[in-house]
This record gives sequence, C-alpha cells and structure tokens, in this order.
Amino acid sequence: MISGKFAITLHILTLLSKYPEEYLSSDFLASSMNINPVLVRKEMANLKKHDIIESREGKYGGSKLAKAPEHISLDDIFKITFETVTLGYCKKEPNPKCPVGNKINDNLDKLYCDINTDISNKLCKITLQEFTQEF
Repeated sequence: MISGKFAITLHILTLLSKYPEEYLSSDFLASSMNINPVLVRKEMANLKKHDIIESREGKYGGSKLAKAPEHISLDDIFKITFETVTLGYCKKEPNPKCPVGNKINDNLDKLYCDINTDISNKLCKITLQEFTQEF
C-alpha cells in the first residue's frame, strides 16, 4: 500500500545530505517535516539497520549519512521503505465462476509487478546527491 514512508525517509536523507558533517537530531529533522519525532526515529532505525546512516547518542548526538549520497539511489531508498507498491486487492475472495472474478487478482499482480518495475527503472537512475541538488 502507498504511505508517506518514502517521502519521510527521502526528506530525512536529503537533510542529512545537505549537512554531511553534522549529526542532526530527530527533533531537528521532525521540525523540518512538521511531524512527531517518533515517526522520524522509526524511519531512522530502518535506515540504520540498512547501514545508510550512523548515529551517536548524547548532548551532541544525532545521525548522519554513513554512505556518500552519490552511492545511494532513490531506488535503494524506495526498496528500504516499501519493497513493492500495491494499490489493493478485493477484500473478499472473488467468485471463481465469474470470468473477471477468477482472474482479477492474477491480473492485478501482473499490473503491480509492471508498476514496480517502472518505478524501479526510474528511481535507480537518480542518486540522493542529484535529488539533493534540487534544494
């Protein structure tokens, strides 16, 4: 399903990319997005798990990129946050005797696979560095 996770994660990484030598706090990052720092910390934990950021605790703590932004594609970020996009399925099992019902989910799977391939093909051509230059 589509959510704001990609946008939040990309916002975090763009800020970290703009300030490469600084450890930015989750409060600072959250204030840029006008969201609760807990949501930021949740996404940052996922980024840390995938070795995209490093963090330190304490008075001067925060997070910064662990990899150079030119080595992170938007597809990498997308796959960390989603793996795949789906737009939903029928909640109930469709009627197998119906010509539409018996194939709808298979056809939706193919459509979603094609969409994910298109998204990946587009995003793999854009690095975090290139995206950050827009700001």
